[in-house]
Amino acid sequence: MTLRNFIPYPDKRLKTCVPQIEAITDEIKNLWDDMIETMDAMPGYGLAGPQIGEMMQIAVVDCSKERGKSICMANPVVLHSSAQLREHDEASPNLPGLSAVISRPRAVTVQFLNRDGELVEKDFVGIWATSVQHQIDHLNGKMFFDNLTPLKRNMLLKKAKKLGIIK
Repeated sequence: MTLRNFIPYPDKRLKTCVPQIEAITDEIKNLWDDMIETMDAMPGYGLAGPQIGEMMQIAVVDCSKERGKSICMANPVVLHSSAQLREHDEASPNLPGLSAVISRPRAVTVQFLNRDGELVEKDFVGIWATSVQHQIDHLNGKMFFDNLTPLKRNMLLKKAKKLGIIK
């Protein structure tokens, strides 16, 4: 397994909607293993392919306290989401040092290909739901701050420039 480097914002790959994968291969499984190791080293709750320059619809999430319960997803799609929202302070290693409170559905049902290549549906609640939605955003070319109002997003990006996080 290998720790992967993060693509720094504003790299255009982070704003690119990535294609679905056709099948779960050994290459994908190895990449997932690298992503889990990289996510755990952050430490973080999830990681999507584009964040490390892998332009395909793959992601990992692990919001367990003890870790080691990573869920590997390919081509994830939200089928249902709760009307009840949940706020959480979100961040990204692609824009280190900044975060924002984002409001997302508290629960989601997601369909994805698992590590065995099976198409599954899984319910996620709380921080798990937040992380899964955050990763799906990355696969669709969105960063966490794209969920903010234009005013708040501009303020966050100006702060990043002032701090030298964005050139």
